[in-house]
Amino acid sequence: MNLAKLTLNELQQGWHATPQGLACNYCQAAWPSETSLDQLQNHLDIVHGGNQSQLLHLKSRYNTLTVKQQDLLTAFATGIKDQALAEQLQVAPATVRHQKFTFREKAKQAKFYLAVYETVFNTSTDAPVTNEATTAVDTQNQAQLLTEDETAKILKTYFDFDQDPVRLKRLPQKHAALMTVLTRIVAEVPENIPLSVTAINAYLKPIYFDYHTIRRELIKYQFIQPAMTSNQYFHPAKINNL
Repeated sequence: MNLAKLTLNELQQGWHATPQGLACNYCQAAWPSETSLDQLQNHLDIVHGGNQSQLLHLKSRYNTLTVKQQDLLTAFATGIKDQALAEQLQVAPATVRHQKFTFREKAKQAKFYLAVYETVFNTSTDAPVTNEATTAVDTQNQAQLLTEDETAKILKTYFDFDQDPVRLKRLPQKHAALMTVLTRIVAEVPENIPLSVTAINAYLKPIYFDYHTIRRELIKYQFIQPAMTSNQYFHPAKINNL
């Protein structure tokens, strides 16, 4: 598969348009333009085991997923509960949630990078995928640019992921590290549900002894925002985070 010649939509669907009709992304199969979606999907499922599996295990320099990450994403795709997956892997449920958090952050980083790339080079979201790498940026767009390795190093330095929920060892002083830490902590707070200060404290207290400071920092940097109801706040991740 030549990723540079396929659009994001074509990658997600597993087939692409050609001057002659339609073609499979993974083999030489071709169909007339009027071919039904069911026929295309049947081909992907029967011949290639589904488009999702092909993308996850694609032999490409663009696919930077490790074997462990591929296996985890395959498991997540089944809809398995965190507790059940943790038992299978013999790890703490917090470790599974952290892996989900890591994948979400990577997706946000890629989305941000594409937005910047397309703005700079005047391309559209349906343009062929030609970027060579993704650049990481903190969720609130206020810290220095961080690579994925730098983000992972910060998380490993400041958190104990063997605990459930995760435990913060200490609060970082540097802004970029603080943003990364707060991004991880707020992942433990339900999204878009109005919560009282007491309710928020209940989520933060097991994570860090000085949970009052954590709450103030989350509010200060707008990870948690005031709700319409007085004296309540919410984590608006699905509303205004990338």
